[in-house]
Amino acid sequence: MRRWTHPAALASAIASVAIAGCSKRAARPESAVDGGPLSAAPEHGKWDFTGIIGTGQSLSVGVQGERVILTQQHFGNLKLSLGDANLSVPPYPSDDARLALVPLVEPIRPETTRYPGAYPLNIWGESPHTAMGDEISALSSDAGRGGYVTVHSVVGESGQALSVIEKGATAAADRGHAFAASLFEVAAIARIAAAAGKSYGVGAIILTHGETDAMNPSYEQGLARLYDDYNAEILAITHQKQAVPILLTQQQGTPAIPGRALSPIAQWRAGIDRPGAIVCVGPKYQYPYAADALHLTADGYDRLGEKYGEVYYEQVVLGHRWQPLEPVSATRSDKVVVVTFHVPYPPLAWDAALPSPHGAAHAAWAKGRGFEVEDRDGERTIASVAIRGSTVEIELASEPSAGGLVVRYAMTQDGDGQQAGRAAGRIGQLRDSDPRIGHATKQPQYDYAVAFEVPVPCAIEPR
Repeated sequence: MRRWTHPAALASAIASVAIAGCSKRAARPESAVDGGPLSAAPEHGKWDFTGIIGTGQSLSVGVQGERVILTQQHFGNLKLSLGDANLSVPPYPSDDARLALVPLVEPIRPETTRYPGAYPLNIWGESPHTAMGDEISALSSDAGRGGYVTVHSVVGESGQALSVIEKGATAAADRGHAFAASLFEVAAIARIAAAAGKSYGVGAIILTHGETDAMNPSYEQGLARLYDDYNAEILAITHQKQAVPILLTQQQGTPAIPGRALSPIAQWRAGIDRPGAIVCVGPKYQYPYAADALHLTADGYDRLGEKYGEVYYEQVVLGHRWQPLEPVSATRSDKVVVVTFHVPYPPLAWDAALPSPHGAAHAAWAKGRGFEVEDRDGERTIASVAIRGSTVEIELASEPSAGGLVVRYAMTQDGDGQQAGRAAGRIGQLRDSDPRIGHATKQPQYDYAVAFEVPVPCAIEPR
């Protein structure tokens, strides 16, 4: 796996936060990805039922205290009902006659007050899945491609690190069931589909995770391992030819950790290092958050699900490689730093409805709309930011004199974000102009810039 290099001379204001350099990847054909071909499902035959596995932490299973919104299914999408089967600790019997496919609605299973809540007692409220399934089906219908039925498995565990939801985790009564539960549901759904004369394969894994691993320096390697293990195990059950990508979103909500976190960078970088296999859908700072500044509201989970669905449709159904709104280069001329972006749907725009960070702490960046500039001497004051086509020009108050210049976006939290609210969080205002309106929420599906950190100058080679 190709990795970004880390410039040895580059110093960070926080020693625990590594600053990534620029990727130097040899060009590869569009059809080749690490772990398998980038191909749309129709190349191998359209499955009657297409599986979606959702794993991660609490943001993958909802939040208590929020209303449940999507309680009706309009497209024939499905989930696995466990009936009254007593599933406590893996292995689970996939041939249990009480298992059945039922309409996909929220909540996925009865909500539980048990923490951390291992499968099947892991559901805390509205998940992203019904909105995601609706979005995929609506996109397929709108394009004249007919019905597209997804079958959703939700196995995430609140508060748990990657080491607890991955293969080989030690199963206890309250944690460590996620990976085994995924394979149980795949096997059970495959059996039920075959008995009904239906074809079945797994289209994607969605990973909503990263808070517990916020400062894990090996998180990207863990993501690659999760991809490899899931593909080895799922393909052995379904015998499909199509590799199963991981679609993930960056975590922004770690209010108890001041400053910067490592996992958002690892989540973005994983999509660069394993293109097509691990797909960074984008950030989550744009969605409405609950009062704890850590979890989303029910509407926020639905909007997240719609974005997962839109990217799934592009990546898996149509076979178009997805890249988020992300930087492709950073240069400097005198006092101006210029960041060039890959823009999924031009033009770029500022979303003034989102709070602009650094109004108090890190005041040098108060005019940055989420951008942050620093060198070895410390924070550089941003005088203004301006959109010019696919670039953002960041004018500094004075020309940097020290080396080690770095530009960041939505990376630094102002103190305790839980107390200060979203404006103190890892957030920015830069978006594209994606015209899609979410099917369930009727909200715009703009793409927002990923949280990133790159040296200046920097040029990231195309995927």
